[in-house]
Amino acid sequence: MTIQRADAAARRALILDAADAVFGQHGVTAPLDMVVERAQVGRATLYRNFPDRAALIEALLKRAVARIERQVERLGDRDDTLFQVLDGMASRLVHSPALADYWRAVDPDHPPMAAARLAVREILKVPIQRAIAAGLCRPDLQPADISLISSMLGAALRGKTTQEREHLAARAMELLRGGLHGPVPEPGG
Repeated sequence: MTIQRADAAARRALILDAADAVFGQHGVTAPLDMVVERAQVGRATLYRNFPDRAALIEALLKRAVARIERQVERLGDRDDTLFQVLDGMASRLVHSPALADYWRAVDPDHPPMAAARLAVREILKVPIQRAIAAGLCRPDLQPADISLISSMLGAALRGKTTQEREHLAARAMELLRGGLHGPVPEPGG
């Protein structure tokens, strides 16, 4: 990779980090000039990388999917990978509420959103199967249920502060872990 390409990739990452921070604090409708200022790049650099707000948000969605994929790869063959990923999703909800809200608010059939949801389902197929096989997870859990689980975790967005969102996300994970494990078998049954 040339130095110029490395610089361009670094600027793109700076813009995405800035957008994530700005949108997390001010919502996805925040002025893009705030993103430019936070990234310390020129407006032309922003628009060269992302022609509009939709392209910027789509790139953030792709980055979120890539983050999940890297986490699954990093965890390898662990039986609890699914739960580690769900903990990571809960953490992202706490620290990037605007993007999480975008995941929930946009029509699931919108092509970039549908692609992101499908990618997450595909990434989590094996971790779900592994958790079921290890007895960590109820046998009827399906990859399509991840969208529902994500929505349940989204209740943490109701917290007004990061601390409130952290508490709500932790409580949601406690409840989800119990529900994902499934009902306790009846004695003798």
